[in-house]
Amino acid sequence: MAVPPPSPASLSPAVSAVSVEEPPGPALRPSPHRPCLTELRLSAFAGHRRAGFPLGPVTLFAGASGSGKTTALRAYEALARLGGGAGLAEVFPDPVACVPQWARPDAQRRRGFRIGCTADGPAGPVRLDVAVQAEPELRIVGERLSAGGLVLLETALRDPGRRTVQAAWHTAGSAPVTRAPLPDDRLGTALLPLRVAGRTDGQRQVLAAAEQMLVALCSVFACDPRPERMRAPVPCGSGRLLGGCDNLADVLWRTRAECTRRHAQLVAALRAGCAGPVTDVLAEPLGDGTVRALLDRGAGPRTELARLGDGELRYLALTLVLLTGPGVLDVDPPGEVPDAMRALTVLADGFDRALDVRQRDELLRLAVRMGGRGHIRCVGAVSDASWAAGTDGVTVVHLDA
Repeated sequence: MAVPPPSPASLSPAVSAVSVEEPPGPALRPSPHRPCLTELRLSAFAGHRRAGFPLGPVTLFAGASGSGKTTALRAYEALARLGGGAGLAEVFPDPVACVPQWARPDAQRRRGFRIGCTADGPAGPVRLDVAVQAEPELRIVGERLSAGGLVLLETALRDPGRRTVQAAWHTAGSAPVTRAPLPDDRLGTALLPLRVAGRTDGQRQVLAAAEQMLVALCSVFACDPRPERMRAPVPCGSGRLLGGCDNLADVLWRTRAECTRRHAQLVAALRAGCAGPVTDVLAEPLGDGTVRALLDRGAGPRTELARLGDGELRYLALTLVLLTGPGVLDVDPPGEVPDAMRALTVLADGFDRALDVRQRDELLRLAVRMGGRGHIRCVGAVSDASWAAGTDGVTVVHLDA
């Protein structure tokens, strides 16, 4: 197979064709109580090879079209979904598209890709590396969870005729490791809390590392507002914002009544980023079971969202996402984990798409402010990040096409 199971040599964090601008001043470290990803590794994924990307409270991937910005965000989202327990076929509906073009099949016609990440938090830096076979069958052929140079979980495909991998995790008891088969279409790290008893110090170390990785991965919201879908009235529903922000009016109907303080912050942000006066943003129900959103202009007439430009709608949606948090977004945060112990990561493809200079700068300031509080992190993609370079709290990763 062209992509072997993970090994320390083959999954090095070396950066290829990437330059990074770290935020000025002291290094920003995550809160020890809030696990979060601090590195994304694309060892062999689509157009990326042996690439490692640092992640801060606000990270912007910058580069020309085709440089791999969207690919990096999709890899991040894929790891998040695997950490949430999703199956490979659900996460990678077109796995061959993830295989690097330069990868050649081995004698058994096998090809695949490798991705990984590092999560920091109470257990210290924890690394996860995954090798996926895309052809001829989609399956995980190798996985490694490690911390402090110690391998805590390792899986390998021993028998291609069986839909399992052989897993070994650190025990440090009467036996140094415990071995058991695991399904080859699920992330082994996500299954460890159900398989490890936690009776020995070694097992407790494995559980702490796995849970930190899963908490960091699971709190992710991929967001790419679609203005063309946001203008028409929408049915009243759950009040949880979708990734395309189609149901923005329904969410505003809910949030305006639930949290007056955050709503006031939203109005202040819109006043700074929208043309003309803005005294309120609200939603009103219509007689057919739908709801529409409007801007209150004060003395003037209210403006329906249908009359707003694409930039104003994207600015409104992304501002709402950054201010409301996981309780309003369509995400499934890890169960039994208090809000104070997790940070939501917003993946924003086209972070500055259709925005003017004022909207772009205001949105970045809001992202930095929220990132500084530790509750919400943001990973975005932009074509040119020169306007954000040198901003305190922002990590810029420049990709070469």
